[in-house]
Amino acid sequence: MSDTLALEAVAREAARRRTFAIIAHPDAGKTTLTEKLLLKGGAIQLAGAVRAKGNARRTRSDWMKIEQDRGISVATSVMTFERGGVIFNLLDTPGHEDFSEDTYRTLTAVDAAVMVLDAAKGIESQTRKLFEVCRLRDIPIVTFVNKMDREARDPFELIDEIEQTLALDAAPVAWPIGRASTFWGTYDILAKRLMPVDATEEEGIAVSGADDPRIAELVGEERATQLSEDILLAEAGLKSFDLAAFREGTLTPVYFGSALRDFGVGHLLDGMSRYAPPPGARASDARAVEPEEGKLTGFVFKVQANMDPNHRDRVAFVRLCSGRLTKGMRLRQVRTGKQVPVNAPLFFFAKERQVAEEAWPGDVVGIANHGTLRIGDTLTEGEDINFRGVPSFAPEILRHVRLEDPMLAKKLRTALDQLAEEGVVQIFRPLDGSAPIVGVVGELQLDVLASRLKVEYTVPAGFDATRWSTMRWISSPSGDRAAINRWADRNRSDTAEDHDGEYVALFGSDWRRKRAEEEYPELRFDAVREQSGLVAMVR
Repeated sequence: MSDTLALEAVAREAARRRTFAIIAHPDAGKTTLTEKLLLKGGAIQLAGAVRAKGNARRTRSDWMKIEQDRGISVATSVMTFERGGVIFNLLDTPGHEDFSEDTYRTLTAVDAAVMVLDAAKGIESQTRKLFEVCRLRDIPIVTFVNKMDREARDPFELIDEIEQTLALDAAPVAWPIGRASTFWGTYDILAKRLMPVDATEEEGIAVSGADDPRIAELVGEERATQLSEDILLAEAGLKSFDLAAFREGTLTPVYFGSALRDFGVGHLLDGMSRYAPPPGARASDARAVEPEEGKLTGFVFKVQANMDPNHRDRVAFVRLCSGRLTKGMRLRQVRTGKQVPVNAPLFFFAKERQVAEEAWPGDVVGIANHGTLRIGDTLTEGEDINFRGVPSFAPEILRHVRLEDPMLAKKLRTALDQLAEEGVVQIFRPLDGSAPIVGVVGELQLDVLASRLKVEYTVPAGFDATRWSTMRWISSPSGDRAAINRWADRNRSDTAEDHDGEYVALFGSDWRRKRAEEEYPELRFDAVREQSGLVAMVR
């Protein structure tokens, strides 16, 4: 293939990709929506409720034992499927705030996000936190108001809450006809059609507008009158959908539906196909990388071990940013300068996978990893650049690991190293040689850690409190490594190394942290660190 044809192929394939995440507060219906999107995309033939019985009806994105036992998502899953000539890479993220770090990292790998709201509850705390991460990255957001077949708040009230709470323009592209027991379906504002609950989105009924007299015959006089009045108010007082504003991240199109009843999901997916952006330029430490470039680039945003317990595997999830990936390529790991063979790149469907003969910008592929690749690593065909922005956050809970069988100490060290590479926990080893410390965002992460140690590594373990409550990475704004070493020498009992060998300071109180900042003005104590080693300026 000539260079010109190769570049045209990259541009053409990149334009077909839509890579997006689903964000929501727990119990908003995110995992159910994920299943129904996969069903609409033809990726599965049977969708079941999260708590349905039997392996045939398991939630397809929740594959860990603890996920299946508790009916929650605790790890990001990647699912690739095609619909209408568009390739969707769907990243289903954990909704629980205790797993927010995994979600934050995943959001670095997407070009858009679907924000799921409970129609009765509206904006909730975790939704707000995840939205702020999207805003920092200018990620376009599509809103799906779920559970319209149950008791729900007034649509105008919900839209006003989105605008007031998130400081984001909201433009309805569908409008609910009735609510709860009277929920009939929606009116497609852009296409001027009615979409009944019991019909597929393709079976929408074309009308001349919300005041078409035929609507009363279909939905009843009362609901038709309410719809006509609502649309008049919406047209007068709400924003109209604007593609440019949406892609700039200043406006969200709003869809209404019920994931459980499989209504509104196809409309949402069609909207993602038409309006969500394809892969765009990615910032690196040297330049902006365009997706249609001929040379391949990508970055690791997640590492997952033991997706297949029979093989004890470790897979690095790589978001491709430019070029074309083919089976058998060798890529440069910029952090180490080593060559990484890509003999069998993988496409994912949650736990299941298949070998990819080729992949393009926007795709997420898996590369077999034996401890070489880490979160934040950049892969290229030779260029010395680093993609930025894959964060690591200071944990809020610090615990010593209590091993029930001392004979398993070596096995525990291996397990903790692998789980630290995944980002499941952070591991810190004090300079004075005392017991290692694990750091997590929330208590539920400790439950996941204990479960995975026992199930995947056969290492039963518990956790004990430490004398520290706060941890910070130590850095020097001037690049003075000697100043960092002086801190470590003077505070060995309160200093540890993280998984990458970087020094961290351990504090018994926030007062002690502030005192250290006063005593060591030449140092900075950071709560966020980019995985590439570039430290973010966050206290």
